Amino acid sequence: MNNDEIVDMLNGLIEISRDGMEGFKTCAEDVRDPSLKMYFQNRAQGCLEAVRNLTAEVRKYGGEPDTSGSAVGALHRAWVDIKTAISNQDNIAVLEECERGEAAAMIAYENALRGDMPGDLRALLENQYEGAKRNHDRVRQLRDTARHHPDLV
Repeated sequence: MNNDEIVDMLNGLIEISRDGMEGFKTCAEDVRDPSLKMYFQNRAQGCLEAVRNLTAEVRKYGGEPDTSGSAVGALHRAWVDIKTAISNQDNIAVLEECERGEAAAMIAYENALRGDMPGDLRALLENQYEGAKRNHDRVRQLRDTARHHPDLV
């Protein structure tokens, strides 16, 4: 990949990370359970850190960092709000939407990692991919718990 391709790829990851941050914030606002609220707030902070790291990389490769989330992310956040309003702040609904968002992030990172890039950038993206995967797996676990034991979540 040349620098322009790297910048485009990184800006796409900034968008999805910013979407994740906003999505987790929305989930934190919409969920009833205090421990889930704290988890989502923590994950929003983790996404913000990813945005900061990716922004530094865009600048390193001579580009201008993306400053907004994607239209898909805005739709995802709206869907979380609509679904939770309809379901009266149902933890399962919130968790399902967060899982869907993290699945999208994993796909974006998998696609990015298929490209040829410098080793230090690859290491950063692999680390962030693993974070998205951990988020996805944890949210799935929480969702499954909520489905089988709603009193625990």
